[in-house]
Amino acid sequence: MALKGKLEIENEVQTPASKFFHFFTKQLHHVQNITDHVHAGELHEGEDWHSVGSVKQWSYTIDGKAVKCKERIEVYDEANNIITFDLFEGDVKEQFKSFKMTLKVSDKVAGGGAVAKWIIEYEKLNRAIPDPKGYLDYVTYVTKDADAHLVTA
Repeated sequence: MALKGKLEIENEVQTPASKFFHFFTKQLHHVQNITDHVHAGELHEGEDWHSVGSVKQWSYTIDGKAVKCKERIEVYDEANNIITFDLFEGDVKEQFKSFKMTLKVSDKVAGGGAVAKWIIEYEKLNRAIPDPKGYLDYVTYVTKDADAHLVTA
């Protein structure tokens, strides 16, 4: 069993790609208000929630358990609707040397809406740690809740 791994999931959303991407890049501080899977989020370091390098502290649910970590935006590519979050400290550091989540949003060719693709890249501290499949469920829940919110907004 390898220490490094990569998990991916795609979710179709009704929201256009640019609007969906904008939520995660410019309105991330609202995510705890639209989903039960995020308990709290606060700006920990920096002056802007949405700039590369600013640090946020999160509390959220994975596999039915409340967990905490810090997060910073590592890559922000508005032209291609790509953002990468680096998760660190808290519960994440107990199992992972590195943990990154990338969101790529692209418009669907037909029928409107978009596809939100989440890529989770990680390095476990040891082989006994299971792959973080609960994070796939987490991003799916958050994606669906964000889409439901944005469709009615």
